[in-house]
Amino acid sequence: MNEINQIKKQIAKQATGLKTGGFKPTNSISESWIGKVYLYKENEGIPKDKNGELMIPLFQLCFENLPFVPKIFSDTKALTVFISNELPVDLTLNGESWLIREYKKNDELLVKELTNPISFLKAFPLKPEIINEDYPVWDGGGLSSELEDKILDLENSGKIEDYYDIAENQYGHKIGGYPSFCQPGIYFGDDFEFAFQIASDEKANLNIIDSGTIFLAKNLKSGEWKYYCDFY
Repeated sequence: MNEINQIKKQIAKQATGLKTGGFKPTNSISESWIGKVYLYKENEGIPKDKNGELMIPLFQLCFENLPFVPKIFSDTKALTVFISNELPVDLTLNGESWLIREYKKNDELLVKELTNPISFLKAFPLKPEIINEDYPVWDGGGLSSELEDKILDLENSGKIEDYYDIAENQYGHKIGGYPSFCQPGIYFGDDFEFAFQIASDEKANLNIIDSGTIFLAKNLKSGEWKYYCDFY
């Protein structure tokens, strides 16, 4: 049991989960939303995709009231995410078919009631909740080969039936922690770190391809963003 606890302690990470709706929104400058973006700089509006079509406001993430914030967001006030109708399915850089805007703590943001009339999403506020222990998925989720060998030894000795007897990955909308891959995980690239994910959400009428999840990773040196999604 001590060996199992040591492995869990070594790999567990904190994260913030975001639950959809179920409470009265405040529409404040510190509230997170799915299906709605109302925080913009003075000269910003809803962006257009590579085909010149308005993108869909997908996600507004504010950091002021989150119970856990990864170091990668230590100077971040808010993020907003927009997607094209032509959702990419491969590793994709920020800009043409999806867009993330990251605002620093000293940025001045305005509330703008802007909408895309063809958006299929339903808007809901998001309630943050602490995730004290988040673990990687088994296949490509972040376990080192050494830890995989130790876990396989526990399985072979009969101390556990499989990895998920001792570890659980928290699915859903999540900041920090580990990506919730449903297919074999991918490598985002040198100096990129998984930052947050947006999951398929029945309340918000969001189905990512086939009950999938969008993963967003940030480059620790350049600040560049990458998008990836997988699905069942």
